[in-house]
Amino acid sequence: MASLRLKPLGEQVVLVTGASSGIGLVTARRAAQRGARVVLVARNGDALERTADEINAAGGAAIAVAADVRKLDEVEAAARRAIEVFGRIDTWVNDAGVAIYGRLVDTPDDEHRRLFETNYFGVVHGCCVAVRHLGQSGGALITLGSIVSDLPSPALGAYAASKHAIKAYVEALRMELHADGVPIAVTLIKPSGIDTPIAQHAANHGPGKALVPPPTYAPELVADAILHAAEHPRRDITIGGAGRLQVLIGEHFPWLIDLVTPLMRRSVYAPGQPKDPRAALFEPGEGGRERSGDETPHETSLYTAAQRHPVVTAGAMAAIVALIGLGVGAGRERGPRKWLNP
Repeated sequence: MASLRLKPLGEQVVLVTGASSGIGLVTARRAAQRGARVVLVARNGDALERTADEINAAGGAAIAVAADVRKLDEVEAAARRAIEVFGRIDTWVNDAGVAIYGRLVDTPDDEHRRLFETNYFGVVHGCCVAVRHLGQSGGALITLGSIVSDLPSPALGAYAASKHAIKAYVEALRMELHADGVPIAVTLIKPSGIDTPIAQHAANHGPGKALVPPPTYAPELVADAILHAAEHPRRDITIGGAGRLQVLIGEHFPWLIDLVTPLMRRSVYAPGQPKDPRAALFEPGEGGRERSGDETPHETSLYTAAQRHPVVTAGAMAAIVALIGLGVGAGRERGPRKWLNP
């Protein structure tokens, strides 16, 4: 493989899809604050322009490009615009996505297809265009997946299915690029429940107002993980230790997940509150909002922080194991403790 060196963020041009709200908006703002030139891409052009103006007024550099990731020609046009203005793209972030709440058998076919066109084929289009532009000089290709790609959700079945497909596509693409010697760092980010407007923008066939599956975390944690991957090659990063624990339980104790499925389904609805009318499945959603306003998310995650420093974490774990081993050895030399052998 050609040498892969990711530039410091302050020297990068970063393109972010889904940049009008939620994780994409937070990521774009934080990238600009750290000196990156930012290309904001989403369907809601007005919201993007407001954010670009805000970044530029603060001394940063940003442009807004209205595009629907379902359409390959619009994604290609966004990339061309980025190169026209900034000369290149160093990091590409696939964040655009939509959701559907409800039982799978109640999900209309047109909505199911639209979700896959946006979530899955939007990633396919982003990856194909990004590889063309990053392949020569190298760079980072970062895609937002979800922990539901490892643990399906009974209330977000179609969304989970699309994230399963994204995970398979991204991991296969990583293998192909590595085999071909292409200097692109491919990263899959897998957030737990994140406090963004995604539930408010979702199509909702449930019994009440849709909520983000608990426990929830702040979108800044995801943005920081994305920007870390823009500078340091990572295969994947999971956001939120609680979400990772849920996945481990599902892998090793699937019967327990089956047992709590009714509770999981109820936890994502507020039956006493009306459904939000701002569904963004077929039309651009309300832009400019980073959080939902409905949640009180965790602002930190030790598990996620540890993943950003794997060498330090591995060293600490090795030290702990060594200390435990020394303790066991010392105990054996001293003989058995009396309270263990009454």
